[in-house]
Amino acid sequence: MAENKNTVAKKNKLVKFFKETKSEMKKVSWPTKEQLIHNTIIILVFILITTAILSLLDAGFERLLSLIIK
Repeated sequence: MAENKNTVAKKNKLVKFFKETKSEMKKVSWPTKEQLIHNTIIILVFILITTAILSLLDAGFERLLSLIIK
């Protein structure tokens, strides 16, 4: 009998969770297609710039270390 109550309680919690999730998802302000494309381009450019800077720093430190070791 106790197992049956636990199972029903778990199902009720799961149903409540999905109802609340659906309710919250309706409140979300979703970006337009143009905003999404614009933000994606900005992120990709930022990643490229960061990659270039880190690559240059890595190459510089590699040269510096090779000079120190020799």
